[in-house]
Amino acid sequence: MSHRIEDIGQLPTSYRRNQLLLSGVSHADARQPGKSPSFSVNWIVGNADLEVINATTGKRTCGSPSRLCKHMFFTRWAKLHGKLSTRIPSHGDMPSVYSEAKLVAQTYQSVKQQLFKAFQKAGLGTWVKKPPEQDQFLLTV
Repeated sequence: MSHRIEDIGQLPTSYRRNQLLLSGVSHADARQPGKSPSFSVNWIVGNADLEVINATTGKRTCGSPSRLCKHMFFTRWAKLHGKLSTRIPSHGDMPSVYSEAKLVAQTYQSVKQQLFKAFQKAGLGTWVKKPPEQDQFLLTV
């Protein structure tokens, strides 16, 4: 996406368009999806642990959820939200359903719509949406 969307417009201060240091796809035929590996690897700066993920299930090779799954992100967000709520009384109640938490994030929703418009403006079509049920899970800690 980095090389495809040059003109996304002015973003809020908490958002930015990163220019990757990787080369973009130079030719449409270069991608061969049938030869994708069955795993992926992620890492975090400052943490020596690599996480190997089964590309079919999205889970770690040992079967537990990835640190990059929606539930783990939601759990970390909820902890941060709890800390902010004690310092900012008007911060509001924390949604217990993932989809509701995303809808409450007004700046995120605005930037997401801006990205979708940039896709259409660049002739890249519309964003493919996943079933809404996928984001309708409760926070369980």
